[in-house]
Amino acid sequence: MKDGYYAVIMAGGSGTRLWPMSRKARPKQTLKLTSDRTLFQKAVDRLVGLFPFERILVVTVAEQVELLRNECPEIPLENFIREPLPRGTASVVGLAAVAIQKRDPQATMAILTADHLIKNEAHLRELLLSAYEVAREDFLVTLGITPTYAATGYGYIQKGDKLGKFGGLLSFQVQKFKEKPDEELAKLLVQDGEHVWNSGMFIWKVETVMAEFDRQMPELSEKLDEIKKSWSSSEQEETLAAIWPTIKPQTIDYGIMENAQKVAVIPAVGLGWNDVGSWESLFESLEGDESGNIHLKGETIAFDTQGTLICEDSTDRLIVTLGVEDLIIIDSGNAVLVCDRKYAQRIRDVVQYLQQHGRKHYL
Repeated sequence: MKDGYYAVIMAGGSGTRLWPMSRKARPKQTLKLTSDRTLFQKAVDRLVGLFPFERILVVTVAEQVELLRNECPEIPLENFIREPLPRGTASVVGLAAVAIQKRDPQATMAILTADHLIKNEAHLRELLLSAYEVAREDFLVTLGITPTYAATGYGYIQKGDKLGKFGGLLSFQVQKFKEKPDEELAKLLVQDGEHVWNSGMFIWKVETVMAEFDRQMPELSEKLDEIKKSWSSSEQEETLAAIWPTIKPQTIDYGIMENAQKVAVIPAVGLGWNDVGSWESLFESLEGDESGNIHLKGETIAFDTQGTLICEDSTDRLIVTLGVEDLIIIDSGNAVLVCDRKYAQRIRDVVQYLQQHGRKHYL
């Protein structure tokens, strides 16, 4: 364990693209998709041995605190930071930095998420140790995933000059962040060997990232300063509730990383990483049967079926498929989803429709 090293797990998302399993009462990070442990529990499990529980913080919305605390009671209640409203990852990072800075002004923090699948957890711990060393050199560090195919759903990072080895792993200066590409460009980015996927995992000294907030996002920086003044006092919740709604939503990537002064990337090879953003993403991280089918949960029988994900998560009910291909079939609670895989990203449109038409009992 490194002194003054904190982990922050962002766990406030709703996971609309994993509807109907992911609901308001059971958000994405509380789903058991690949084991008997939820995504949130697995996010905590892989930090054990590197961070003591008292240095693991969780940023989430108020209605999920009790749910997540029950899943991991080892994390102290005061380490659950309540985000009053969704305001983007920049504000989440800033709020966590305020909480840590009040405890330890010299601290280093790792920003992680509760909805990633990572098969090689030992390598993640190696990466986090290496990133700590790079961050102590005043770099903002991101973990890059070595591409395994021409993905169009991830942002890319172009590697620049080598910084050398830290903890046995090579680190590079970041030359440029690039938006999610189309398929043709994605193929070129993968082939040139200069690019990695942006994992959304970051490591930096608290004082370094706060200086970047001050330089690049002065309006947010001022609001964070006001929140910091009342932090850990009787006025903390009142101040947070008053200031938070006035914050303009922004991501940490746009707000800070793309124009930061010293940014480094450590490429991860063989991490077995996947951002579980949609049902389609599970085809990339889970191994199917000989026909490419994934039987996620429940009792299923597939005849002449190819490339289909099936999940029975409702009652003791059998799902049978016959002569179909490239479908996503989810039976969960009071809703059944049957979706062509090509339309998986549009499930959020279904959720929006249900919200707009007063069908909130399905959400």
